[in-house]
Amino acid sequence: MANISTLNELFVEELRDLYDAEKQLTKALPKMAKAASSDKLRAAFEEHLQQTEGHVERLEQIFEALGEKATGKKCAAMAGLVKEGDEIASETEPPVRDAGLIAAAQKVEHYEIAGYGAARTHAELLGQEDAVELLEETLEEEKETDAKLTELAESTANEEAAGSGSGSGSRRAPAKTRTAGSSTSRRS
Repeated sequence: MANISTLNELFVEELRDLYDAEKQLTKALPKMAKAASSDKLRAAFEEHLQQTEGHVERLEQIFEALGEKATGKKCAAMAGLVKEGDEIASETEPPVRDAGLIAAAQKVEHYEIAGYGAARTHAELLGQEDAVELLEETLEEEKETDAKLTELAESTANEEAAGSGSGSGSRRAPAKTRTAGSSTSRRS
């Protein structure tokens, strides 16, 4: 990669990273849907696959408006996150698998939220208003998906995972987990 010396060059590199990330997700989401034991989780992954295909199309629109070829730059971060999801799918049993898949998917969403947020801000600074609008639309969808995953985790998946297996032999008090990186709070 050549040295990046302008915000515009950085913006294009960010778009290429996001483009590759989304392309990787179009391959990973069907596998995650197949691995899910919950019909609701499977449907959420299938719905997000359709959204992800739309994200790819929006990025292609931005590339076209910039006069750039729609190509990706290998997104190592997404490759790692996808690999983690694959490992969860192959190394866990239902219902623990669903809780793990949700956590893995939320890591992906948080990466995308950060990436789209930065790209949107850079587009704004560069006066690329059409790009700002398209990136904002995708950013909002990523946030909505994260919220839906949180709801699935809190409403069923985490509780079912906590009650499965022999574990330590005693069940802890129910806990609400918002995301993989947040603190938990006990219910009364």
